[in-house]
Amino acid sequence: MGQSLAEALSGDGHNVTVIDTRADCLEAIASHLDIRTISGFGCHPGVLESAGAREAEVLIAVTDSDEVNMLACQVGSTLFGIGTKIARVRERSYHDNPRLFAPDAVPVDMLISPEAIVTSQIQRLLEHPGALQVLDFADGLVSLVGVRAYYGGPLVGHELRKISTDMPGIHTRVAAIFRRNRPIEPDGDTVVEAEDEVFFVAARKNIRAVTSELRKLDKPYRRILVGGGGNIGRRLAEALADRYEVRLIERDPRRAEYLTAELPPNTEVLAGDSADDRFLERCGIGDMDVFCAVTNDDQANIFSGMLAKRRGVRKVMALINRPGYVDLMEGGPIDVALSPQQATIGVLLARVREEGTATVHSLRRGAAEAIETIVSGDWRTSRVVDRRLDELRLPKGTSIGAIVRNREVIVPHHDTVIRAGDHVILFLTDRDRVKAVQRLFRPASRFF
Repeated sequence: MGQSLAEALSGDGHNVTVIDTRADCLEAIASHLDIRTISGFGCHPGVLESAGAREAEVLIAVTDSDEVNMLACQVGSTLFGIGTKIARVRERSYHDNPRLFAPDAVPVDMLISPEAIVTSQIQRLLEHPGALQVLDFADGLVSLVGVRAYYGGPLVGHELRKISTDMPGIHTRVAAIFRRNRPIEPDGDTVVEAEDEVFFVAARKNIRAVTSELRKLDKPYRRILVGGGGNIGRRLAEALADRYEVRLIERDPRRAEYLTAELPPNTEVLAGDSADDRFLERCGIGDMDVFCAVTNDDQANIFSGMLAKRRGVRKVMALINRPGYVDLMEGGPIDVALSPQQATIGVLLARVREEGTATVHSLRRGAAEAIETIVSGDWRTSRVVDRRLDELRLPKGTSIGAIVRNREVIVPHHDTVIRAGDHVILFLTDRDRVKAVQRLFRPASRFF
């Protein structure tokens, strides 16, 4: 995760130093990123000082050890006075005791749990069958949804302007289309083709209706099989138990016995290998609507996902940590490749970016972004306040998908006027345009 995060932060223009004990990882990072690397333990005072902790504004500790991450934040605060400390903490009991992170206790300003973020991501996908991504903004009032268009969808083969005729009273905006992995800037004349990856913005209640324009609607999911009883598998089974019929496969018999005692009684725990075709058959894989492969082994997740798809499972999701594997797998037997790094990076970027950035979602393996920014200033200090959309000089590949004003979702048109306090949802097909977007929305008073 550290390498992906360093790349994102460096791309934003931050001066980044990476500390790691693994020389090969540091060498790989330094070979393609213009950042400083330090070999050593990130919680050791001397190592932190060598890394420039006295001048650092933010410390982000994302090692595999919760305790090392928390100690690094403690050292960074006590000895070096680092202002913002962020720690990756996986153990749930730490999250369940927030007093540990009170101002007079362990000085962590933000706890991040990739497992919790991925669990939430899977829940949203299960709530909206057919979606490839469902990203929330403005406290869930509006969502950005990614859908692959298929033959049979009423809008496929037609211009985008037809959507307003097909669904009068439902407000939506297509923010971007990716065709054969290349972005297209959509307008009313754009014709949707089968296999296009279409990103649209809509109020949550309208997601299903808009999806039906792009593909035949899937039936709601009922039966879920989870492969892997680790941190994510357990969280997922607990979160889904009230709404779905859930079965969970865990390879370790002792862990399976523990999960049987801890999980809700209506969750069936099966001890075995989710990458074993015969075992999957005994688990009733053919009757499942969704298979979620969430073990710690990328190859096992990919293989078990392929077996599940061959057995007729409607939707297959697989947890994949290696970015290269994500590119290879998604769109084949694996319907959705879940990347903990990309899911977590957006949360971190929203915290470390300048004031006004409320939400960041990293898309398409970090190549694109969706951003929620809060408009500030007035017509004298801002380039956007009290101005119509067609008066804005948006960077190339940037579109405004929605505006939330006083908790009302506005799907903007060319003559929509932006007001101070608006939450503006932007889609960037090229994340290299982030700085230009920030300059556009930054009030002039902050230049002085």
